[in-house]
Amino acid sequence: MMLENKFNTNVSRVISGRELFSSRRLSISRRLFLKETLNSAAISLAVSSGILLPMQAFASWNEAAFTASNLQTAIKSALGSDLTEASNKITIKAPKTVENGAIVPITVSSSLEEISTITLFSENNSTPLVAHFELDKDCDAFISTRIKMGKTSNVVAVVSASRKNYSTRKQVNVTIGGCGS
Repeated sequence: MMLENKFNTNVSRVISGRELFSSRRLSISRRLFLKETLNSAAISLAVSSGILLPMQAFASWNEAAFTASNLQTAIKSALGSDLTEASNKITIKAPKTVENGAIVPITVSSSLEEISTITLFSENNSTPLVAHFELDKDCDAFISTRIKMGKTSNVVAVVSASRKNYSTRKQVNVTIGGCGS
């Protein structure tokens, strides 16, 4: 009788899937362990042999534009020309006053056609260029980010569209500077 009960219990486990599930879970974790181990070994081998260099992972950046000390030089370095045309088709959403200049939320949108870049500047920062976004032709002209501002300043958004630069500005009052001042 006892042997028959054990047999029925084991059969019901197999039929219900409890037995299969536990061995399957073990099999999946073994596969995952082997996969991760082989991936790590392949990456280590590629790095140690010089095939994959860490420097290849860094993005390029326009050093002259990001280190420029005044607005006109920063615009010229970032966009190739410091000529911009004022446009009411660009909207900057930013708070009128911020308590901490280290975290200033900015949203820029535009209804211009064929936009390729949106670039943000903070006029009174020691380095005015804050951010530069390159957009694909299929992207909406909308960015949202947080910037640092050293003191009260105009935030200038320059949108490159149809091979011309359009700009708009909005003043943001900063109570406590966020750029080390």
